[in-house]
Amino acid sequence: MFCIADVLSAEQLREVRRLLAEQPYQSGSKTAGWAATLVKNNEQLDPKGKHFEKLQQLIVAALAANEVFTLAAMPKALRPITFSRYTSGMGYGDHVDNALMGEGNRIRSDLSFTLFLSAPGDYEGGELMIEDTLGTHDHKLDAGALVLYPSDTVHRVATVTSGVRQVAVGWVQSLIRDPRQRQILFDLEVLRRQLFQQTGKTAQFDSLSKSCSNLWRMWAEP
Repeated sequence: MFCIADVLSAEQLREVRRLLAEQPYQSGSKTAGWAATLVKNNEQLDPKGKHFEKLQQLIVAALAANEVFTLAAMPKALRPITFSRYTSGMGYGDHVDNALMGEGNRIRSDLSFTLFLSAPGDYEGGELMIEDTLGTHDHKLDAGALVLYPSDTVHRVATVTSGVRQVAVGWVQSLIRDPRQRQILFDLEVLRRQLFQQTGKTAQFDSLSKSCSNLWRMWAEP
């Protein structure tokens, strides 16, 4: 689970909000599974809106440019981004994201992310609550920040009691399916970069790089 600040710059955030203000929304229940319809109460951007593709491209480009996101998620494929809006009284009860998403060329959901588009002071309630073996973790991040978490976790969005909560939500199929292997490769890559900054390209750096590459060869699903 990663919280990543400033995925969107202030300028990008203003542009996203401007485009969203001109777009039609529809009931989120239209994209909910048969069980999720019982607990999903939000609105989602209509994919037929004129700026939908531009919004998709803006978010995907920002994700690709963010080093922490790409190192942590190791993305192979992304589902189209969903833009969700919660007004007073709306929330999303306990659920687990579908293991396979899309139609036709489906992807396996290894990781989910929520990119906050509203500032914490814009709304009351609306925390993203993610359960794991250590308990429940509440997330209400600054606008432009993102939380990345395993798709197999039970999570929910607390009811918004006032204001408007806007987020972009997406799913990642990773090149490394096993989360333990992803963590190992992430830690080793961080260490490799730190070593290079401290001592440059040394024999130790080359040896570590070789081990990282060989682990990628063993584990990657390109």
